[in-house]
Amino acid sequence: MPRRARITLPEVAHHLIQRGNNRQACFYANQDYELFLKWLQEYATEADCPVHAYVLMTNHVHLLLTPMTSNGVGYLMKRLGQRYVQYINRTYLRSGSLWEGRFRSCLVQGARYALTCYRYIELNPVRASMVQHPAEYRWSSYRANRQSEQPPTANCLRNLWDPTW
Repeated sequence: MPRRARITLPEVAHHLIQRGNNRQACFYANQDYELFLKWLQEYATEADCPVHAYVLMTNHVHLLLTPMTSNGVGYLMKRLGQRYVQYINRTYLRSGSLWEGRFRSCLVQGARYALTCYRYIELNPVRASMVQHPAEYRWSSYRANRQSEQPPTANCLRNLWDPTW
Protein backbone atom coordinates (compact mmCIF):
# COMPACT_ATOMS: atom_id res chain seq x y z
CA MET A 1 0.00 0.00 0.00
CA PRO A 2 1.54 3.36 -0.99
CA ARG A 3 2.21 6.08 1.54
CA ARG A 4 -0.22 8.92 1.82
CA ALA A 5 1.06 12.05 0.14
CA ARG A 6 2.42 14.69 2.49
CA ILE A 7 0.71 18.08 2.34
CA THR A 8 3.28 20.80 1.80
CA LEU A 9 2.31 24.36 0.96
CA PRO A 10 4.87 26.91 -0.20
CA GLU A 11 5.12 30.03 1.93
CA VAL A 12 3.21 28.44 4.81
CA ALA A 13 5.06 27.59 8.01
CA HIS A 14 5.46 23.90 8.92
CA HIS A 15 6.21 22.25 12.26
CA LEU A 16 8.39 19.17 11.70
CA ILE A 17 9.27 16.42 14.15
CA GLN A 18 11.91 13.77 13.53
CA ARG A 19 12.26 11.08 16.23
CA GLY A 20 15.04 8.63 16.89
CA ASN A 21 14.28 5.01 16.13
CA ASN A 22 12.50 3.47 19.15
CA ARG A 23 12.97 6.88 20.81
CA GLN A 24 16.67 6.12 21.16
CA ALA A 25 19.32 8.83 21.16
CA CYS A 26 20.19 10.62 17.92
CA PHE A 27 22.86 12.87 19.43
CA TYR A 28 25.72 11.55 21.53
CA ALA A 29 28.27 14.37 21.74
CA ASN A 30 28.42 18.14 21.23
CA GLN A 31 30.01 17.62 17.82
CA ASP A 32 26.89 15.73 16.69
CA TYR A 33 24.65 18.69 17.54
CA GLU A 34 27.08 21.13 15.92
CA LEU A 35 27.27 19.18 12.67
CA PHE A 36 23.49 18.72 12.53
CA LEU A 37 23.02 22.49 12.88
CA LYS A 38 25.72 23.20 10.30
CA TRP A 39 24.04 20.87 7.80
CA LEU A 40 20.60 22.23 8.70
CA GLN A 41 21.85 25.68 7.76
CA GLU A 42 23.41 24.43 4.53
CA TYR A 43 20.38 22.47 3.33
CA ALA A 44 17.80 25.00 4.53
CA THR A 45 19.58 27.61 2.43
CA GLU A 46 19.76 25.28 -0.59
CA ALA A 47 16.10 24.31 -0.22
CA ASP A 48 14.99 27.90 0.36
CA CYS A 49 13.37 26.98 3.68
CA PRO A 50 13.91 29.71 6.29
CA VAL A 51 14.07 28.18 9.78
CA HIS A 52 12.19 30.09 12.47
CA ALA A 53 12.72 27.87 15.51
CA TYR A 54 14.43 24.59 16.35
CA VAL A 55 15.37 22.38 19.25
CA LEU A 56 17.65 19.37 19.13
CA MET A 57 16.72 17.05 21.97
CA THR A 58 18.65 13.90 22.77
CA ASN A 59 16.23 11.65 20.89
CA HIS A 60 14.26 13.95 18.59
CA VAL A 61 14.26 17.21 16.66
CA HIS A 62 11.64 19.93 16.25
CA LEU A 63 11.81 22.47 13.43
CA LEU A 64 9.56 25.39 12.56
CA LEU A 65 10.26 26.48 9.00
CA THR A 66 8.65 27.88 5.89
CA PRO A 67 9.37 26.26 2.53
CA MET A 68 9.34 28.68 -0.37
CA THR A 69 8.69 25.85 -2.85
CA SER A 70 6.46 22.79 -2.73
CA ASN A 71 9.43 20.38 -2.63
CA GLY A 72 11.60 22.38 -0.21
CA VAL A 73 10.73 20.46 2.96
CA GLY A 74 11.25 17.05 1.36
CA TYR A 75 14.56 18.09 -0.16
CA LEU A 76 15.82 19.58 3.10
CA MET A 77 14.85 16.62 5.27
CA LYS A 78 16.12 14.01 2.82
CA ARG A 79 19.53 15.62 2.42
CA LEU A 80 19.90 16.44 6.12
CA GLY A 81 18.69 13.05 7.30
CA GLN A 82 20.88 11.04 4.94
CA ARG A 83 24.03 13.00 5.66
CA TYR A 84 23.52 12.95 9.40
CA VAL A 85 22.73 9.20 9.54
CA GLN A 86 25.82 8.42 7.47
CA TYR A 87 27.92 10.53 9.83
CA ILE A 88 26.47 8.84 12.96
CA ASN A 89 26.84 5.33 11.53
CA ARG A 90 30.44 5.97 10.50
CA THR A 91 31.43 7.78 13.71
CA TYR A 92 29.84 5.36 16.16
CA LEU A 93 30.45 2.17 14.18
CA ARG A 94 26.79 1.34 13.81
CA SER A 95 24.48 0.52 10.93
CA GLY A 96 20.86 0.84 10.04
CA SER A 97 18.29 3.52 10.51
CA LEU A 98 18.68 6.26 13.06
CA TRP A 99 15.25 7.78 12.50
CA GLU A 100 11.83 6.38 13.33
CA GLY A 101 10.51 6.43 9.78
CA ARG A 102 9.48 9.59 8.00
CA PHE A 103 9.43 12.94 9.73
CA ARG A 104 6.05 14.20 10.85
CA SER A 105 4.83 17.60 9.81
CA CYS A 106 1.85 19.86 10.20
CA LEU A 107 0.95 23.17 8.65
CA VAL A 108 1.08 26.23 10.89
CA GLN A 109 -1.75 28.51 9.92
CA GLY A 110 -2.29 31.71 11.82
CA ALA A 111 -0.13 33.87 14.06
CA ARG A 112 -1.56 32.47 17.28
CA TYR A 113 -0.68 28.90 16.33
CA ALA A 114 2.78 30.01 15.15
CA LEU A 115 3.47 31.57 18.56
CA THR A 116 2.27 28.38 20.22
CA CYS A 117 4.73 26.39 18.07
CA TYR A 118 7.61 28.71 18.94
CA ARG A 119 6.88 28.25 22.65
CA TYR A 120 6.34 24.51 22.36
CA ILE A 121 9.61 24.01 20.49
CA GLU A 122 11.82 26.30 22.55
CA LEU A 123 10.38 25.21 25.93
CA ASN A 124 10.91 21.50 25.16
CA PRO A 125 14.12 21.24 27.26
CA VAL A 126 12.34 22.89 30.22
CA ARG A 127 9.39 20.47 30.01
CA ALA A 128 11.89 17.58 29.86
CA SER A 129 13.52 18.92 33.08
CA MET A 130 16.87 19.29 31.33
CA VAL A 131 17.15 23.00 32.24
CA GLN A 132 15.30 25.52 34.40
CA HIS A 133 15.11 28.20 31.70
CA PRO A 134 15.20 27.79 27.90
CA ALA A 135 18.19 30.17 27.60
CA GLU A 136 20.28 27.55 29.41
CA TYR A 137 19.80 24.99 26.62
CA ARG A 138 22.49 25.31 23.99
CA TRP A 139 20.76 23.39 21.19
CA SER A 140 17.71 25.52 20.53
CA SER A 141 16.85 28.75 18.78
CA TYR A 142 15.63 30.39 21.99
CA ARG A 143 18.67 32.62 22.56
CA ALA A 144 18.69 33.76 18.94
CA ASN A 145 14.96 34.49 18.90
CA ARG A 146 14.66 36.04 22.37
CA GLN A 147 18.10 37.37 23.16
CA SER A 148 19.46 38.21 19.70
CA GLU A 149 22.46 35.89 20.01
CA GLN A 150 23.92 34.49 16.82
CA PRO A 151 23.30 30.74 16.76
CA PRO A 152 25.14 28.27 14.53
CA THR A 153 22.21 28.55 12.12
CA ALA A 154 22.23 32.34 12.00
CA ASN A 155 22.21 32.41 8.21
CA CYS A 156 19.03 30.34 7.92
CA LEU A 157 17.17 31.39 11.10
CA ARG A 158 14.48 33.88 10.13
CA ASN A 159 11.73 35.46 12.17
CA LEU A 160 8.33 34.40 10.92
CA TRP A 161 7.14 38.02 10.97
CA ASP A 162 10.24 39.56 9.38
CA PRO A 163 8.98 41.43 6.30
CA THR A 164 12.39 41.24 4.59
CA TRP A 165 11.98 37.61 3.56
